[in-house]
Amino acid sequence: MTSFNMTRRVVMAAAAAALTLGTPAVAGGHQVVDSIHFLIPGGAGGGWDGTARGTGEALTAAGLVGSASYENMSGGGGGKAIGYLIENAESQHGTLMVNSTPIVIRSLTGVFPQNFRDLTLVAGTIGDYAAMVVGKDSPVNSMADLVAAYQADPRGTAIGGGSVPGGLDHLVAAIVMKAAGENPADVKYIPYDAGGEAMAALLSGEIAALSTGFSEAIALADAGEVKIIGITAPERVASYADAPTMMEQGIDAEFVNWRGFFAAPGLPADKLAAYQDAIAKMYETEEWETVRAQNGWVNIYNNGDDFLSFLENQEQVIGDLMRELGFL
Repeated sequence: MTSFNMTRRVVMAAAAAALTLGTPAVAGGHQVVDSIHFLIPGGAGGGWDGTARGTGEALTAAGLVGSASYENMSGGGGGKAIGYLIENAESQHGTLMVNSTPIVIRSLTGVFPQNFRDLTLVAGTIGDYAAMVVGKDSPVNSMADLVAAYQADPRGTAIGGGSVPGGLDHLVAAIVMKAAGENPADVKYIPYDAGGEAMAALLSGEIAALSTGFSEAIALADAGEVKIIGITAPERVASYADAPTMMEQGIDAEFVNWRGFFAAPGLPADKLAAYQDAIAKMYETEEWETVRAQNGWVNIYNNGDDFLSFLENQEQVIGDLMRELGFL
């Protein structure tokens, strides 16, 4: 099975004795961490920004963290923030950096020299499945229809996306088409800089389908602009149960664009444990459920060795696919 899925877990309550960073716990021992500074390797309004701020909002509103601050540090495809965290490690024990699948892709392609092994792995926290969508008036109504159209006219059946060739949307399209029995290197992929351009291309017929995140696909479908013909979840997602999975259509492909948190190298073990404790307890709160539901996120929690194993597996699978596509 082609799968990048992180293990879904029931997050159990952590030990009763709260670990702290800095000042003692308050509110009857409820607070776990005094403060967190969130480092965001991209600009305001993006997925990383929303994840960091939503997580900080839930942690502070639930009383698990005393206060949260945020810093956007764009540059180098995320490499500037990674380099900063490594170079200033000793003074950054109070910082968590958000990241996601691109830390694997961009280290493989040499966008930046570091990789996840150069950081302290805290936890993978949420995910967004991928989706394949077509225009609302498209004759394509299923993945079988899309594959049949591709087989009839490979060069005239392009798939678009919002990332560069070799980027996330391209890789998802390749994963799906490979699992459908096609050569992913032969699939015509067209990148677009903006969502509006991609939608215009979809509606004009320049592309037959659009590879995008499931949360974005839901918004487009709710607006009546597209039909979702397949998602890369292992089963239908309750928040949009009309969207069929690739699996139920005979395409053995799963993918989740995880997001999670990293800390500076050399972070003391007690501080790492406190961060992990706060995040684990966050899942049990109404404050987190409110933020999660508003953003359409999927709860995914992996920490420690499980997070490392997941990242190493994703690195291997993505690396193999990128070599097959000629990007490595």
